[in-house]
Amino acid sequence: MLTQEKTIGDYVAEDFRTAEVFKKYNIDFCCKGGRTIEEACEKKNVDVQKIYKDLDEVQNRNSSSDIDFNSWPLDLLADYIEKTHHRYVEEKSLMLVPYLEKLCKVHGERHPELFEIHQLFLESAQDLAAHMKKEELILFPFIKKMVAAEKSNETLQSPRFGSVENPVDSMKHEHAVEGERFEKIAELSNGYQFPDDACGTYQVTYKMLEEFESDLHKHIHLENNILFPKAIALEKSLN
Repeated sequence: MLTQEKTIGDYVAEDFRTAEVFKKYNIDFCCKGGRTIEEACEKKNVDVQKIYKDLDEVQNRNSSSDIDFNSWPLDLLADYIEKTHHRYVEEKSLMLVPYLEKLCKVHGERHPELFEIHQLFLESAQDLAAHMKKEELILFPFIKKMVAAEKSNETLQSPRFGSVENPVDSMKHEHAVEGERFEKIAELSNGYQFPDDACGTYQVTYKMLEEFESDLHKHIHLENNILFPKAIALEKSLN
C-alpha cells in the first residue's frame, strides 16, 4: 500500500527494490530518507505521480532474490553491516586512494577536477575509518547487549553515553557529511562519466568510485532507516 505518511526510508526499508526508483530521479533515500516523497519531489521539481507509478510497478514485480533486511534481528543486521559494508569500505579505500593519486599525476593537468575528487575521497576514507570504528566498538556492541537483554528478560545497564539516541545522532550526522561529499564527487566526475582520453586505469577508477557510492548508499540506508530506529525503539521498550 502506498501512503503519503510514509517516508522514503520506510519504502526502501520495506522493499529495497524501491531504491532504484529513487535513484532514477536522483532522490537521496539513505542520508535524507526521513523525508516524504512529496517533500523530495518538491525539492527536485519532480512529478510525484510518476514516482508513485514507478513504485507501484517495482513493488508489483515478482522477485525472490531480494533480502528482507527489515525482518532481521538487530544483532544479525549489525554483524552483516560490519562484515559486508565496513569491510568493503576498508578494502576499496586501500585500492582507490593510490589509483586516484596516479590519475592526478598522469591526467591532472588536462583534468584538474581530479585533484578535488582525490582530496574529497581521501577525506571520506579517513572519516569513514574512524566512523566505522566508533560503530564497531561502541554502538554495535550496545545494540547486541540490548538484544541479549530482551531475550533473557534481564535489566540492561545504562551506557556511559546515556541513551542510544546520542551515538545514533552522531552517526547520522557523519552519514550526512559523507552523502554530501559523494554528491560533490559525482558532480565533479560528471556522474562518473570518464572523458574521451581516459586510459584503462581512469575508467576502472571511475567505475570503482560509482560502485563505492552505491554500496555506501545501501550501507547508510541499512543503518539510518532500519538499524538505528529499531535500536531506539528497542531501548525504549527495555526501560
